[in-house]
Formats: sequence, structure tokens, C-alpha cells
Amino acid sequence: MDLGLKDRVYIVTGATRGLGNASARELVADGAKVVVSGRDEKSVADAAAALGPNAVGVAVDNADPEAPARLIGAAREHFGRFDGVLVSVGGPPAGFVADNSDEQWQTAFESVFLGAVRLARAASAELEAGGVIGFVLSGSVYEPIPGLTISNGLRPGLAGFAKSLSDELGPRGVRVVGVLPGRIDTDRVRELDALSADPEATRAASESRIPLRRYGSPEEFGRVAAFLLSPAASYLTGVMVPVDGGARHGF
Repeated sequence: MDLGLKDRVYIVTGATRGLGNASARELVADGAKVVVSGRDEKSVADAAAALGPNAVGVAVDNADPEAPARLIGAAREHFGRFDGVLVSVGGPPAGFVADNSDEQWQTAFESVFLGAVRLARAASAELEAGGVIGFVLSGSVYEPIPGLTISNGLRPGLAGFAKSLSDELGPRGVRVVGVLPGRIDTDRVRELDALSADPEATRAASESRIPLRRYGSPEEFGRVAAFLLSPAASYLTGVMVPVDGGARHGF
């Protein structure tokens, strides 16, 4: 199936590694052009170079109020158009309620929540019919994940914002979607497993609760994200799509 991505231009934040990078790779592989961002200048340059001539990198923090203008400006300057954005950020610090400081909450709010809202707001003002705004969220949208209290607090709120935004932008033909990764085999998930006394046992226990009995690959996540951003998904909006091997048992 042709996803209709050829020559369309997307911004993908947090794309130097992990889920953002996997999504950018799949978009480029299907013919799209991407502006990738991250906080570290060298990492962003390396990621863009690895993606090839249809990618350009911008070193900027999602929490920076100037980030939306810089990213949308780069899309228009380098590729002449702007068709959508996938907002992905690194996970906030792990910890239970008593573990996380006010500073950690504030930093995560600025990056995970407010930065995403700013970028979506700026994108919604620029996008025309057929445009799309995507959010990489988490299974914590539906069920809290033990030891990830900050994520449990912020991700559901961002999902609520996305649902509200989809209602507002729908009449203009602009879509809003969420992608909810489960246990995808990224550096972040391996780092979380490593917090336990026995990472291998932790992984085995997690896999035993997944109907497909394995962690997903970043490529599997990236393909779903690319589809949701593509014109092939033109009648999908306001949805939260789990990519979790069946781990979520509710409807």
C-alpha cells in the first residue's frame, strides 16, 4: 500500500534516538522529508546525516518557547512546505511519589507537556487540510505504570489535550493522533529494566504479560507512527493507538 508520503514534510522531535528516530527513519524510507530535533547539536547532526538528504537537523529543546517557530521555519526553508509534526520527547525521570522533586516535576512539565502544547498550537495555526499532529504518549494514558509517577501524571493530561485539539481542528481537515508505546526495545526501556536487581528477570516477567511474548522493535513502532501521520490514515483522528503487543486488555 502506498502511504502517500512522497515529498510530504514532517517535523519529528526527540529524533536522535529511540522512538522518534525510528519514526523519522520510517517516514524517510517511504518518501517523506523530515526535520529532526534534539537537544544535543552533534547528536542531531549525526541523526540527520544518517537519514540522508531528505532530512535536516535542528538542535533545540522542546521546552524552549522558540522551538516551534524554529522547527516550522526549518521545514519551510529547507523543503518548502509543512505537513505535520510528531511530538516525541525522552521519558521523564523514573521514581515513585516520594522520589521525585519539585524540580523534576517542573522540568518534565516544561518539556513533556507544555513544550508539546506549544508546538501543537503553533502547528495548528500553520497546517492546512490534510495536515496532522501526532503525539508519542505512553500506555500510562490508560493505566499507571509502577515507578513512573511523573509520566503517569503528565501523559494522560497530554492525551486529553490531544482529544480536545482533534475536536477543534477536525472541521479544518487537520487530524490529531496519539501513539502509545508499550515495552518497545529502546535504550529508555532497557534503562528502566536495569533499575531492578535482576534486569533479565524483569524483562522476562514483562514479556510473559504481553500476548505476543516479546518486546516490540523500534521499527515496528515507527511503521505505525508513519502510517498514522500519512494520508493513508486520512479518516483517523482523535485516536490513541497502543503499540504494545496486546498488553492493554481493555477496549
